[in-house]
Amino acid sequence: MPVDEVDEQTLVDGLRRLGLDDSSVLFAHVSLRSFGRVAGGAATVVRALRRSCGTGMMCGGGSELSAVPAPPGLVRPDNSFHQAESWEQFDAAVAAARPYDPGLPIDGWLGVTAEEFRRQPDLVRGDHPLYAFQAAGPRAEELMAAQRPDRMLGPVEVLERLDGSVLLLGVGHHADTSIHLAEQRLGRSLFHRYAVVAPGVWAEIPNVSGESHRFDEIEPALSGRTVETMIGSCRARLIPVRAVLQATTELIMADPTALLCPDPACRCGGALRQRLAALQRG
Repeated sequence: MPVDEVDEQTLVDGLRRLGLDDSSVLFAHVSLRSFGRVAGGAATVVRALRRSCGTGMMCGGGSELSAVPAPPGLVRPDNSFHQAESWEQFDAAVAAARPYDPGLPIDGWLGVTAEEFRRQPDLVRGDHPLYAFQAAGPRAEELMAAQRPDRMLGPVEVLERLDGSVLLLGVGHHADTSIHLAEQRLGRSLFHRYAVVAPGVWAEIPNVSGESHRFDEIEPALSGRTVETMIGSCRARLIPVRAVLQATTELIMADPTALLCPDPACRCGGALRQRLAALQRG
């Protein structure tokens, strides 16, 4: 094996240095490329994760197949989303889209490790029409039962109750979906999106989270709660999800613009306007 190649046992040893064991419940976000060269690729990473924790959860959405633009005339305040220019254009998008099904491939932008994880024989995948999660292990059913079309982040609430953790393998906090739960509890990042839910049938999906490209700014607030190690060339970090939610809440309570970019045309702008409206409502 080449010196710069990471094998399964090296991965397991690194994950256990973070403090993982059979009781651990994780929300994992993984960049395979970050490790350098991995013997066996994504399948090796998934096996190492399964050996190192009790229950693992990953994002597993299928929006690339099921999403459609907002229909003409349906305008939601501060929704930061594009609309079809005509009903003809919207109808064409609906005809081209495919309803979500747990057996369909995962969105490519989520990475090859998430797609490999989908192939686990005991996998349970959520039923959200756009942004399903997926989990495997003893707590998988419990986690996935909390996700509904109107409750995208329900599994993160269960993760919080179980005192689970966020695992970042070669990715920053911008990949951490759990931060959105704290946002939504404070009245921001609550968007409406649109999906085909059956052939020719579309639906409006509420409570969809927004932008995350400034989430790395949370890192200093979590420095005292983060366990970190290197696995090959991968920066591996483990953070209790309760710490993530607490830090996000404190930052937003102190500053409504926290973790948002200043571009009013970005979804960050819509999220900020939602938060300011929530503050006005008291």
